[in-house]
Amino acid sequence: MSADAAAAAEGALRVEGRQFLMRTYPEPPVTFERGQGTVLYDAEGRPYLDFITGLAVVSLGHAHPAVAEAVAVQAATLCHVSNLYGNALAPEVARTLDRLINGGTGQAGGQVFFCNSGAEANECALKLARRWAGGGRHVVISAENSFHGRTLATLTATGQPDKQAPFRPLPEGFVHVPYDDVAALSEALDDTVAAVLLEPLQGEGGVVVPSSDYLGAVRALCTERNALLMLDEVQTGLGRTGHWFAFQAQGLEPDVVTMAKALGNGMPVGACWARAEVAAAFGPGDHGSTFGGQPLALAAARATLATMETEDVCGRAQRAGACLSAGLQGLPHVTAVRGSGLLLAAQLDAPVAKEAAATALERGLLVNAVRPDAVRMAPPLLVRDEEIDEALTVLGGVLDELPGAAG
Repeated sequence: MSADAAAAAEGALRVEGRQFLMRTYPEPPVTFERGQGTVLYDAEGRPYLDFITGLAVVSLGHAHPAVAEAVAVQAATLCHVSNLYGNALAPEVARTLDRLINGGTGQAGGQVFFCNSGAEANECALKLARRWAGGGRHVVISAENSFHGRTLATLTATGQPDKQAPFRPLPEGFVHVPYDDVAALSEALDDTVAAVLLEPLQGEGGVVVPSSDYLGAVRALCTERNALLMLDEVQTGLGRTGHWFAFQAQGLEPDVVTMAKALGNGMPVGACWARAEVAAAFGPGDHGSTFGGQPLALAAARATLATMETEDVCGRAQRAGACLSAGLQGLPHVTAVRGSGLLLAAQLDAPVAKEAAATALERGLLVNAVRPDAVRMAPPLLVRDEEIDEALTVLGGVLDELPGAAG
């Protein structure tokens, strides 16, 4: 058997092995075996430019040497001890996150619970809100078209009925209001409400940016009516929008902030930060996670955060995002560009985003259809100018040839 035939046979076996996986995702169009920076390689060694980074996770790029080394060293040192005991990394990473949330002032403003994902971070926030508010005030208001996770509670907070329908009955105590509608929120914010949970920019909902005065008005309402303002920064946090956290662009002071995705540059780690007086509502035994805050994941987080600061990812996201946005606006069939920093969506003049993303993949570019008529891009925060140019060339060619787009 030739080397090519052997490789094809091995690849076929790998694909066939998917029969042992639950079918919670469609069959993948490609299987990736390795990555370096902004480039992924499939089983045949073909390169692909990654402009979705595992859904805004691998923000420093694939196999970043600082993160890879930190994980390797920690794996050979200590992976896990459980939270019945301490480890040296958790306080250090929590202190860094607290500093970044507080605008780098160094003033201690809150405390952190570590977990393994964005859904778990939001689950922590929801439980904390109920614990803080006490009996009789358990309702959480979130927005229509939002996305907060796939656990039963975070799915209920998610404002997308089609995702909820197969799993009813859902937990009680959740109310949805239109996003970017202060009047609707004000009407719903009664004395049963413990917290308002919002994305400062709706990522999975289509990269929707609210009016400039919306979040400030929500903050004022929450303060007036003694409810927590909880911001889901799972996708927008840690430099993605050109700020450490998207809420900082408006000078807000939230009560709770959740994060994950970019925190470990691919390692599963999430965190829920809360102001100290809010975090104090939790006592020993109120919440926990077997793997949350374990040394292996936090070694990746520590290296990721250190590299982000050294590389000035916020400034890079602003500069590269402006370049990518300007380029997208000049492409065929693009009517608008939404987003901030390096979280952008190209609005198309027809519902052909899925076809555009599939054709782009065939030509070596990963983007995704975040809506039927919108293509999302979230490249690494260290993306190079020439990689942006290449991506724009590929996507422009795809859109120019795509049937169904308005002429």
